[in-house]
Amino acid sequence: MNFDLTSEQDMVRETFARFLDENCTPQRLRAAEASGFDAELWQGLAELGAFGLRVPEEAGGLGLGTFDAQVVMEEAGRTLASGPLVEAILAARLIGLLGGDPSEIVAGTKIASLAMHDMADTPRQFIAGGAVAELVVARRGDDVLLLNVPAAARQGEPNLASNALAQVDLAAAEATVLASGAEAVAHFAATIEEWKLLTASALAGLGHQALRMASAYASERKQFGQLIGQFQAISHPLADCLCEVDGAKLLAWKAVREIADGSPDAAVNVSLAIWSAADAAAKAVGQAMQTFGGYGLTTEYDIYLYVLRAKAWPLVWGDPARWLEEAGRRRYDGEAVMLPDVGECPIEFDIGEEARAMITEIDAFMDANVTPEMRAKFHYSWEGHVPELHKKMAEAKLLFLSSPELGGRGVGPYARSAARGALERHGYSNPAAGVAEMVGLMISRTGSDEVKRDVLSKIIAGEALASLGYSEPGAGSDVFAAQTKATPDGNNWRIDGTKMFTSGANIADYVLMLTRTNPDVPKHKGLTMFIVPLQSEGVTIQPVYTFQDERTNITFYDNVKIPDTWRLGEVDGGVRTMSAALELEHGGSFSKPMHHALHAAEELCRDVTAPGSSGTLIADTRIKARLAKALANIWVAELFEYRATWAGAEKKPSPAYGPMAKMHSSEKFLEDARDLLDITAPLSLTKREGAAAMLNQCYRHAHGTRIYGGTSQVHRSMIAERALGMPRSRG
Repeated sequence: MNFDLTSEQDMVRETFARFLDENCTPQRLRAAEASGFDAELWQGLAELGAFGLRVPEEAGGLGLGTFDAQVVMEEAGRTLASGPLVEAILAARLIGLLGGDPSEIVAGTKIASLAMHDMADTPRQFIAGGAVAELVVARRGDDVLLLNVPAAARQGEPNLASNALAQVDLAAAEATVLASGAEAVAHFAATIEEWKLLTASALAGLGHQALRMASAYASERKQFGQLIGQFQAISHPLADCLCEVDGAKLLAWKAVREIADGSPDAAVNVSLAIWSAADAAAKAVGQAMQTFGGYGLTTEYDIYLYVLRAKAWPLVWGDPARWLEEAGRRRYDGEAVMLPDVGECPIEFDIGEEARAMITEIDAFMDANVTPEMRAKFHYSWEGHVPELHKKMAEAKLLFLSSPELGGRGVGPYARSAARGALERHGYSNPAAGVAEMVGLMISRTGSDEVKRDVLSKIIAGEALASLGYSEPGAGSDVFAAQTKATPDGNNWRIDGTKMFTSGANIADYVLMLTRTNPDVPKHKGLTMFIVPLQSEGVTIQPVYTFQDERTNITFYDNVKIPDTWRLGEVDGGVRTMSAALELEHGGSFSKPMHHALHAAEELCRDVTAPGSSGTLIADTRIKARLAKALANIWVAELFEYRATWAGAEKKPSPAYGPMAKMHSSEKFLEDARDLLDITAPLSLTKREGAAAMLNQCYRHAHGTRIYGGTSQVHRSMIAERALGMPRSRG
């Protein structure tokens, strides 16, 4: 797995970034608004080789891959480079592929663009940079043409972004046939697909820069006596937008990787990448503009330039919603399209041989050991715990895979993540095992010999479970606000208090207890951890049921006596003790239950007849588009999880990758579950066995994912602070 550029690509990126920073300044951008074009900038880009990036070497170009061009386009988007840059790069490539001479375009002496649609149907088209483009590559039926467009046929007019957009009379141009027939048309179609990918990357660069500008402004601007970036109403929407922009960028990367690998999902991904990028950039600039407030509306601030170009670049093709419809046809109707030869791509999402072997082993284990009765009990919560299966997993050394000290195999993070995903695919998410591993590691590293002998040995053998006693009725997500007291009592401790959401306490043997041992120091310094047997005198477990078909608990501790040997770590050192299992943080997402929801909806859409129609729901273009949107969110959730896992495994900087994976997927899980429930209503309201029951469950499950494991608000604050550099937020 790899999310890094090669050293050569990083050098290319830095070269173009430096040039664009020096030559694409706000002053130059404003000066270019009169014509929508900066001739000096264009010539400089030509001298750097921008227009020959994708031209084959035999045609006089650099012969680089699509991903290399994406790297350049992210920088061009960041700096709002004027002119039809994507179009010129691809027009030069297409001319070279078809045997023409692209040298004038590569040298920057002629400006070229692309006609997006067949001119046989649309002889007058809006062309990116059409007011300045002397050359346009177009399709006319079975012919691919090079059009020499006279100035009279390409008159510009006032437009949204003042970027030389023009409705060009293509029929009035002098036409040269570059090539004819199926192969030529296929090359043209592939060029339009690559346009989507490069434009998506440019929009990602634009969106990122708009968010950086807004974050910097919010970190300096004061209102009501404090930095506005401290207000969650400012920082949290920016964090959301960052996730959207990052997701679009990764989708565009994924599309290139899939084209290179010949994946059947590649064409679907192209459509989703450009739709996602157009949507994300529009959201990002809108939120950035509001962050600047009234000042952002003035032309003295640069943000307005981003607001206008975020819409101008993709809309030259048409309505972005049509890309969702296109993705739906490609996914569900098998609509074929020619894709470009993307060349080499260093970005890699392969999980590796160890991970693949682990998936195979998990599948075989589940097939051999899970009975129908067990499977009927499976649930994403503690309610789905199957003791006999838990024990068998321990015996097979599948319970604590990455923890040799708990009897595990010491597998790498990719294999661990793959195994977790495989179990969830079988419907056995098994949170009990995850908590047991965390508690086991804490005991192994900070516990006394007595606790290791009496408790840890049973956890390792799969014979005992532990629950978490962190949350309290009045503390919410702030575990450091714990008020449950642990008071010294000779060689023992007396514990008094209440814990809320002690999930699994009704089936567990122990609870990992976070207690207050010193009320006179800062709250995070006066905490101590204990292992408390749940059968102890003074422990009361009261059920709390959720509408998600799961049970959690409120647990009461009244004069519960615990020997000091059952303390974990130092007195008042609870925070340090908690860190003993931090390597288990994996930046997991909810992509698997999101998959379950989509698959259930797809099944229902193939079976349910649309109201007022003889066909099923899946025949409806709008339904396919909505299913495709849910698929895009699943793929982004997976990419975020991959990235977080990769950063941890390879010891790479991780600016809130984990919180992004968790928060964004939980939010999209609920958004999509709600929409998929709508699509398949009223059948989806039932709990009929099969797809309807699964979709019903997913909708209810999704609400909880935004709360447990850290609320979305907590993770948004982490994203804003770590990834956007904003000040610590407050409500």
